Amino acid sequence: MKEFDINDVVETKKTHACGGKEWKVIRVGADVKIKCLECGRIVMLPRNKFANSIKKIVEKASNSEE
Repeated sequence: MKEFDINDVVETKKTHACGGKEWKVIRVGADVKIKCLECGRIVMLPRNKFANSIKKIVEKASNSEE
């Protein structure tokens, strides 16, 4: 299982209807809220379904925002 945090950019196995594959993680909990970087659509998925749909983590968020 891949570890992801808020503000990470991930690539999914399937493309979105707009053609984008990269998503930004907005919220993490029992559900994960993600935003398509191509069209701006926000989607909420159960954590386990989202974890299975990740192909790779494109960009990790910087932790210097403390």
